[in-house]
Amino acid sequence: MPLIIFASPKGGVGKTTLAANLADMLAQSGRPVLLLDLDPQNAARLHFGLPLAEPGGFMAALARRPDWRQMIWRMPNGLMLLPHGAMPLRASLEQALMLEQDPGLLHQPLREMLADPNLTVIADLPPGPSQVLALTAPLAAVIVTVLRSEAISAAMLGEVESGRFLGHGTVTALFANRLHFVLNGVAMQSRLSRTAAEAVAQHLGPRLLGAVSQDESLAEALAQMRPLREVAPASAAARDLQHIAQALAVLSQGPVAEPAVHPAAAFPQPPFAQPPFTPPSFAQPQPAPPPYGGPPYPAPPPHEAPPGHALPAQPYGPQPPAPHQAAPQAPAWAGWRA
Repeated sequence: MPLIIFASPKGGVGKTTLAANLADMLAQSGRPVLLLDLDPQNAARLHFGLPLAEPGGFMAALARRPDWRQMIWRMPNGLMLLPHGAMPLRASLEQALMLEQDPGLLHQPLREMLADPNLTVIADLPPGPSQVLALTAPLAAVIVTVLRSEAISAAMLGEVESGRFLGHGTVTALFANRLHFVLNGVAMQSRLSRTAAEAVAQHLGPRLLGAVSQDESLAEALAQMRPLREVAPASAAARDLQHIAQALAVLSQGPVAEPAVHPAAAFPQPPFAQPPFTPPSFAQPQPAPPPYGGPPYPAPPPHEAPPGHALPAQPYGPQPPAPHQAAPQAPAWAGWRA
């Protein structure tokens, strides 16, 4: 019965990879799961070893109103996959116009899929606003928005958190309460990635389902055209995805509105989903340790002077301007941390 859609404000964030592997993990747990590829990139099939020469798919044949049941590929663990199918750009644009004029082309098969009370449908949508998103959001129990752990995600927080990428006006108001988020590609060893992840977690709060570590195992699994669960079940990314799959299982059992029990209270979260710390000010000689108890950022190593010479003391932080220079002005965006 539940429909879980995967969307993103922009491309290149790993949306399809997460949707495919989470669908696989939910199916492995014994749930009947149908992975519906609605993204014209037709990439979900690559995670399950479908023949590259196979051009057919559900969306590619949508104008002919096909029987979607006859187009399902069944995986060994029971997962059902409906590929998008190969479509040239012009055909994709024409299909968007066709769906605007006749929404029933997609609504009818979707309602047939959701009529099965035991079936969980996971749909991988195109990035950004689209006609497909406008048609599927009203039927979705959960809208999973995938973000990348990078500076642009922190910069777009206002746009993303409000759900404006879903559309304008009443569309945003109706579906924003179903929005949940997953942060992908968190590199804990990278100061920028970690700071961006903590900024996103602080702003999104309990709507953040979890985060996925930056892990080469994901790329290796895709290169082998197999799910991550089969290639590297003990990898960091696999553990992160398992937590998110459990959270989705809880969310999809509840009503369309916000669930009474949020998965953040039911399952352990990755370290960066804990209460975030305030990034230290580099103007202070000794930045205070963050609240979670980790060590403060280390001071830079001292400069080494050549033998027989001495270097003047160089305090940690920005230096005062020379007398003949004007003090630099703080950029307008510097107050976003406050």
